[in-house]
Amino acid sequence: MLIARHLAYRCAVATTAALLSTLPTASAASAGAAAGAVGGERLAGPGVQVAPRTGAPALPGGLTGRSWLVADGTTGAVLASYNAHDRLPPASTLKMLFADTVLPKLDREAVHRVAPEELAGMGQGSSLVGIKEDLDYKVEDLWRGVFLSSGNDAVHVLAAMNGGVDRTVAEMQSRAEALQARDTHVVTPDGYDQDGQVSSAYDLTLFARAGLRNADFRAYCSTRDAQFPGAVDRTTGQRGSFGIANTDRLLGTYPGLIGVKNGYTTNAGSTFTGAAERDGRTLLVTVMHTSTYQKVYDEAAALLDWGFAAADQVDPVGQLAEDTAAESPAPATPSADPGPNAVPDAVGSTGPGPHRTVPAAPPQATPAAVPRP
Repeated sequence: MLIARHLAYRCAVATTAALLSTLPTASAASAGAAAGAVGGERLAGPGVQVAPRTGAPALPGGLTGRSWLVADGTTGAVLASYNAHDRLPPASTLKMLFADTVLPKLDREAVHRVAPEELAGMGQGSSLVGIKEDLDYKVEDLWRGVFLSSGNDAVHVLAAMNGGVDRTVAEMQSRAEALQARDTHVVTPDGYDQDGQVSSAYDLTLFARAGLRNADFRAYCSTRDAQFPGAVDRTTGQRGSFGIANTDRLLGTYPGLIGVKNGYTTNAGSTFTGAAERDGRTLLVTVMHTSTYQKVYDEAAALLDWGFAAADQVDPVGQLAEDTAAESPAPATPSADPGPNAVPDAVGSTGPGPHRTVPAAPPQATPAAVPRP
């Protein structure tokens, strides 16, 4: 009997220690406490929030993320969460908010000539798709650079087309407020580490849900690889292209994965928001700041597996807030502002859309880009 009690005590201590080791730092927890109760009172509290019914599968063990959330993408019901409102650096997952804000405003067929100043001001070590100044790019290619290569250069060019970085940041903040994403403070459009730039697992999930309602957003984030416009060959005068591959490591490997966006920076660590569909149900998952880069994908996959198995056996612990904008963002139209460097069309006007497109060129014999964090 004494031996059994001793073993039980040791197990309890070990379990408590393991749980404590996964808790966020005091500063992160206190930041989360300031988030309020958007989505429900339980989501405002720290730690794991789940309401299993009898027979429901247990949550996966060994999770290292400082914050995570699993939700039904259709109903908005939050199935489980951990420190859902903790305010943490978002890294490139903030590009979801950038896309949700800017993508509907620019005609995907518009062509833009990149000015040198549009590639200035990016953070040191930024992920890049490889845009060159004084060359023409279609808007749809720039968006592939954002979603596949997480290219900060593509973000900055699109922000310039949208009226500049400052205007874009202000619009992103306004869009976050309309989505009731009150944990988010935007400093840069690309998610690069900056003092005060934060979001949360709850807010990133809102951005993914809103973005996926746009067919173009959904198509870009689900694209596994593409050809990206390259340089002009000095000998032939022909423009080549090179391969880029989506840095989302679950895309094409997790059954039913739709997208959405991954990220990594020194301050944010690894962060990921994904959406997957199975048997007519769409789930959203966000995991922030895991102990290693690969674990963000492993833990997101484990939480998705749990969500699909448990969705009908748990009661919601919260709700994803709805867009408070009067109406959904308008679809892109040929009247969208192409920016100061729009390429003139055949009759001399400077308009976007189908007036001028980048001529097709044979792919260069270059390997596909190696995925970057």
